[in-house]
Amino acid sequence: MTSVSGEAWFSDPALVRVLALLNSDGGEGRVAGGAVRNSLMGLPVADVDIATTLRPEAVVERAKAAGIKAVPTGIEHGTVTLVIDGTPFEVTTLRRDVSTNGRHADVAFGTDWQTDAERRDLTINALYAKQDGTVVDLVNGLPDIESRTVRFIGDAATRIAEDHLRILRFFRFFALYGSGRPDAEGLKACARAKASLAKLSAERVWSETKKLLGAPDPGRALLWMRQAGVLTEILPETEKWGIDAIPGLIAAEKAFGWKPDAMLRLAAMVPADRERLKTLAGRLRFSKAEAATLDHWAAAPEIAPKLAETAFDRLLYRNGPSGLTMRLKLALAAARARGLGDPEALAFSGLCQRLLTRAEKWRKPSFPLTGADVLAAGVPAGPTVGAALSAIEDEWVAGNFHEDRARLLSRLDAFVKAN
Repeated sequence: MTSVSGEAWFSDPALVRVLALLNSDGGEGRVAGGAVRNSLMGLPVADVDIATTLRPEAVVERAKAAGIKAVPTGIEHGTVTLVIDGTPFEVTTLRRDVSTNGRHADVAFGTDWQTDAERRDLTINALYAKQDGTVVDLVNGLPDIESRTVRFIGDAATRIAEDHLRILRFFRFFALYGSGRPDAEGLKACARAKASLAKLSAERVWSETKKLLGAPDPGRALLWMRQAGVLTEILPETEKWGIDAIPGLIAAEKAFGWKPDAMLRLAAMVPADRERLKTLAGRLRFSKAEAATLDHWAAAPEIAPKLAETAFDRLLYRNGPSGLTMRLKLALAAARARGLGDPEALAFSGLCQRLLTRAEKWRKPSFPLTGADVLAAGVPAGPTVGAALSAIEDEWVAGNFHEDRARLLSRLDAFVKAN
């Protein structure tokens, strides 16, 4: 008998209290989905979600009577969030789909665990743990946990027709939990239904894609997405650019301890074309910060093979560190991928590492002059002030920021007299 009763997270007093609340007076509550899956796979458990036979109104009533905060986060869909000592637990009433349109489902509340399990997407996501920790498997998910197989529940095409986002979830969960090749039936169903992704909101598509790109190693999943035509469907910018740089980037992340960065991985897959990236950001509804991240990368100059550190400082001043850091990481990953047998790649790899360290420590120098100084030097108010200030700043940058205020004021005087 499979059980999670010995797991530390399952013994959390707050969870014990919630389960006790739901498993009384004819009600039943079970931990559902991700917490059970991760626990059985030996992976960390973060959020703990609970399914219950109780209707949401009953959950709220019981919580209030027990002095537990109840937040109706999605009560119309059966979800109430119970908060104990700052820890939230999503409690959702068992459901069955009345109708689906590939984007939304109309549901009816119920008490049948089999029906609730079969309406979920993947077998590894439809396991339950009872109050005593016993794992309940109604969809043959335990063998898939053992073999690390990501498989749709029942007919793959039917599951995808219910919610088209499941195409992307299939590949994301394969990236996180899969082994070997993807399930053949699921892969075929995703390939056949890929055009249906266009019916989804851009926000849902990007949210799921970003989670996939943030997996520890999305390389195999991206490969199969490309094979199935799914990658081109959501990111046509990758069609002629591809994912060849991803394995080298993942290897560099592991070698240098870089945290997985979805935006850096996306940059490795698309051309550094600011206009195309602006279109991409608009199409997928990127946040302002996400759009700016890609734009800074595309705007930053490429790293020359023998770039001097002083010249790099000037690039940092003009471009800022964010885009250049992305350029350096991608260049370093590519150089490492070329192998130790290439002396030029080895030298460039060392340069990139040194410049990355320099970028991390860099603080932008403060230009000592202001517009007030230019006006005081006799330049009339107007566009000429900015032009004069910019000219002096250019000279200061070219001299690697060494000249002090007195020297720059002298240069300003000479500039005004000459013009």
